[in-house]
Amino acid sequence: MATQVRSAVSVLLVLNLVLYFIITVIASWAVNHALEKSFESASTLTLPAHLFPMYFPIGNMATGFFIIFSLIAGIVGMATSATGITNVSKWNASNVHTASVSSLATWAVTVLAMGFAWKEIELGWTNGNLRTLEVMTIITSATQLLCTGAIQVGVEEMIVRSKQIAGRV
Repeated sequence: MATQVRSAVSVLLVLNLVLYFIITVIASWAVNHALEKSFESASTLTLPAHLFPMYFPIGNMATGFFIIFSLIAGIVGMATSATGITNVSKWNASNVHTASVSSLATWAVTVLAMGFAWKEIELGWTNGNLRTLEVMTIITSATQLLCTGAIQVGVEEMIVRSKQIAGRV
C-alpha cells in the first residue's frame, strides 16, 4: 500500500507543479499588464481608483486581490511541489511529515485565491485570460486537496508502521 500511495503522491505533486507554474505565468502577466496600463488608464479616474497600488484595467473590483493572491499561491505552490517531490522520494517519517505540513499550508493559500476567483466570477466583467486564471485556480485547489489527502494517508501509514515496529508502550 505504501508504494501505491507514494506513486499517487508523486504524480499529484508533478501535476500540481505544472498547474502552479501555469498560474504563476498568467498572474505574472496580469501584474505586468496592470503596471504597464495603470498610468494611462487610472489617470483619468477619480480618487478611489488609486487606493489599490495597481489599477487593473482588465477586470472588476476583485481582480487586484485575486491576481495578487493567485501569484502568491502559484509561487508557494511551486516551491511546495518541488520540495514535496524531494521529500516523497526519500519517504521516511520526517520528510513525509514535512511534505504534509507544507502541502496543507499551500492548500490554505490556494483556497484563499480560489475564494477571490469565485468573487470575481460572481462580479463578472473579466476577459479570457482572467477566466483561464480563475479556472486554473479552482482546479488547482481541488488537486492540491487530493495531494494533501494522499500525503496524509502516507503519514498515517508511517505512524501505524512505527507503532508496529516499536510494540506496546
